[in-house]
Amino acid sequence: MGMTFAEKVLAKKAGLDKVVPGQLVSIKPDRLLTHDNTAAIIGKIAKELDEYGLYSNEVPAIVIDHVVPATDEKTATNHKKIRAFVKKHDIKHFYDAGEGVCHQVLFEKGLVRPGMVAVGSDSHTCSYGALGAFATGIDRTEAACLMLTGETWFRVPPTIKITLNGKLPENVTAKDLILTIIGDLGADGAGYQAVEFHGDLENLTMDERFTIANMGIEMGAKIAVFPVDKTTEEFMATHKSDIEGEILSPDQFKNELWADEDATYIKEIEYDLSIRIPQVACPHAVDNVKPAKDLSHIEIQQCLVGTCTNGRVSDFEAAAKVLKGKKIDPSVRLLILPASRTVMMEAMAKGYITTLLEAGAMLLPAGCGPCLGAHQGCLAPEEKCISTANRNFKGRMGCKDAEIYLASPETVATSALTGKITDPRNVR
Repeated sequence: MGMTFAEKVLAKKAGLDKVVPGQLVSIKPDRLLTHDNTAAIIGKIAKELDEYGLYSNEVPAIVIDHVVPATDEKTATNHKKIRAFVKKHDIKHFYDAGEGVCHQVLFEKGLVRPGMVAVGSDSHTCSYGALGAFATGIDRTEAACLMLTGETWFRVPPTIKITLNGKLPENVTAKDLILTIIGDLGADGAGYQAVEFHGDLENLTMDERFTIANMGIEMGAKIAVFPVDKTTEEFMATHKSDIEGEILSPDQFKNELWADEDATYIKEIEYDLSIRIPQVACPHAVDNVKPAKDLSHIEIQQCLVGTCTNGRVSDFEAAAKVLKGKKIDPSVRLLILPASRTVMMEAMAKGYITTLLEAGAMLLPAGCGPCLGAHQGCLAPEEKCISTANRNFKGRMGCKDAEIYLASPETVATSALTGKITDPRNVR
């Protein structure tokens, strides 16, 4: 009997010939991501760090991204502690405020690649499944232990196989697809399960795969993963590695692990991409999904295009295409949040940011900011925001009496024009 992707990776990392769902394995992850919460994490183990030191200065990657620039003295002090820790322990992969959202930064810098086990003290670490990595979130205590020991354990997850057939129609996106899947499975429908994507994947770009994998946790998945194919190989080869002395090439990734044809799955699902339509996740749950065309009566006051889910150049290109030569509704605020400095510069060079600013948008620093209500873009009571982010929980954007709707960049940009949630297929 064959093995799934998760089983193969965990068996390899544990030095075993085979593992089965439910089995406990001890492994050493290839990458540990932390962000602004690094200050709290190292605070848990300050005494042990002084006594034993850090397990490795190569495995951790630290990105200051959640509140940038600092909003108050407490935040600034935490940032200062992180910088001092990085300097003291000579952390090789550190990215200060302004570089971007942690998931996008590691994605760009070649610090996660096919076949790796990457863990992070952030639930959306599952994003790296787009690259064929076993990538998952962990809590702060586990991250602290990893800094000291370099080792952790997993329970081998069972796997759901999702086969994607065909191609998405115009103005229907990967965001609409993953919202559809989450709506079908439910917020815990893949609880502590791996999700593998199969089928006509050549029709999905790396940006689209990243959006899908990023939201795997919103259906409870331990990981959400794509196979290594030509798209993956080309992406890796065109991104410079931040590992000293390393040059990436497509040939490095051709034989990375993937599921056997006779692997056993807990569930198998198929989707016809050609019949998908624009979707919106309504308050206050990501699995509360409805067609955009059914929500045209809902007035909105704020729109957000960006975050680690949909803050890449292709997302701003899509929004700019909708808004070029037009003005947003005067009752609406449109926020633009690039996922990284690199994204911002490229989107500027291509004119997308200028187009959006001319339409009435506001440009924010590359970071997390309004996505979690930590900085900028806070909502007022009874206000409604339509966002390309990944969560719409009550209070997520800083106000428990506001409402958040999740949608694609096309839907968000179109809604900014009309002042109401609008199906992007209805506006030309």
